[in-house]
Amino acid sequence: MKHLRFLIALALLAPFFSSFAQEETSENQDMTIKGQFEDMERKSTNYRSGNGVPYEVIRLASLNEVKSNVFDSINTANKSIKDLSATIAANKAEIEDLNAKLQDTTTKLNSVTEEKDSISFFGALISKGTYNFILWSIIFALLLFLLFFIYRFRNSNFLTQQAKAALADLEQEYEQHRRRALEREQKISRQLQDELNKQKK
Repeated sequence: MKHLRFLIALALLAPFFSSFAQEETSENQDMTIKGQFEDMERKSTNYRSGNGVPYEVIRLASLNEVKSNVFDSINTANKSIKDLSATIAANKAEIEDLNAKLQDTTTKLNSVTEEKDSISFFGALISKGTYNFILWSIIFALLLFLLFFIYRFRNSNFLTQQAKAALADLEQEYEQHRRRALEREQKISRQLQDELNKQKK
């Protein structure tokens, strides 16, 4: 009678212990594909054929569950690959667009820098160094021309002063000569008049 009560109590408590063990196992169970295959392998039973070849017998439900999980993982991986490929393609297109904009900006910057470092001279862009060289060459040439013309002017002025002084001396000499000639003429006229007066007497 005691054995019967014990067996009934054990039968009533068996589902509780079974569910508790399943919950504990499911909590510690490895849910990766590898873990699921290992779990399926643990739950399989051995079978040996008549010719001695060993087989593993797996429940079809377990196999279908693992198969479904494998396909789900593959589909998830494929979706992730597609999403990543789309992201990579979008990033590549954005990078190419940014590279094109960078190239355009670099070209414009080089053009602006060249214009900044250059000066328009008779419609042509030349560097500031060349422009400064040309400008100072022109200034130096004009300065040389100015000095040359100043020298020529002073030389001409000196020659003009000399000519004026010589002309003044010549005029003074001429005036003295004219005065002497006039005095001589007057003297001769007086002598002639005196001679005429003597002859009249």
